[in-house]
Amino acid sequence: MHALPFGRPGRFWRGNLHTHSDRSDGALPPAETVRIYREAGYDFLALTDHFRPEYGYPLTDTRWLRTPDFTTLLGAELHAPVTEAGQQWHIIAVGLPLGFEAPEHGETGPELARRARDAGAFIGMAHPAASLLTLADAESLDAAHAVEIHNALSAREDRGDSWHLTDVLLNRGHRLSAYAADDAHFQPQDPPGCLAWVQVRAESLDPDALLAALIAGHYYSSTGPELHDVALTDGLVTVRCSPVRKILLTGCTPGAQVIEGDDLTHATLPVAMFGHGHCRVTVEDAAGGRAWSNPIHLAPEAESAESADFVEASESRTNTLDA
Repeated sequence: MHALPFGRPGRFWRGNLHTHSDRSDGALPPAETVRIYREAGYDFLALTDHFRPEYGYPLTDTRWLRTPDFTTLLGAELHAPVTEAGQQWHIIAVGLPLGFEAPEHGETGPELARRARDAGAFIGMAHPAASLLTLADAESLDAAHAVEIHNALSAREDRGDSWHLTDVLLNRGHRLSAYAADDAHFQPQDPPGCLAWVQVRAESLDPDALLAALIAGHYYSSTGPELHDVALTDGLVTVRCSPVRKILLTGCTPGAQVIEGDDLTHATLPVAMFGHGHCRVTVEDAAGGRAWSNPIHLAPEAESAESADFVEASESRTNTLDA
């Protein structure tokens, strides 16, 4: 099972999964933060304020800011001691129920993430490159659904990209999706918001539908270009996209399949070099914006059945966001 979203029922909904307001260290109140994304053409936003004692462990309630054409997901950025670098964990949890309890004394990052996942949340490994996460750190975070492969705020430190760690984890058998996010705080020294997003395929803008699609990996990520279709058929990946200058197929082995040109909108690339591992599509436009598919697993049918069981189990854990 490849979990590619492009042929699934519904449409793509644009959203950001990692955002801060003045309920923690962001500059703007929730309503103003939501307004910026709504006016920028987004369909949904998750405010993920820092779930720390100095802010009163906020789980920012944005339900009152939902409209028929824009919704919000409830979440937080969770913290607990401590990674190999000696820093607190940064864990994105989208879809938390109101009333999610603060970390218990001695609760580790992986334990906190498991508790959040058991509560129905989509769990993301926030900015691994900027946090200097090691492979051991990442493997211990066994509740994660996804890795934050691009973080626009961390790009200021030249540590915005975390695909290397993601590929290593995938090569070790971890089934993870990959999302891009702003990590917007709207502080004067920060880059602006609305720089990185996910496009989630769902039949409606209902928060539960979006959350189920995120958990199942039915989305792609972008900082500019659009992916119109990615399909795997008979050993070939076919890509259709908005005009770009480069289309790449990379994955579980060094090297890549690459097509370069002006205003490319489609390509067909063989997957043979990746064997029974994984590959992914990346496109890059003339302005340097990129879009990424989620990993495409090339496992034999028996392993694909296991993946299908995993996705079904993940979807069954989704809780209602209005609780």
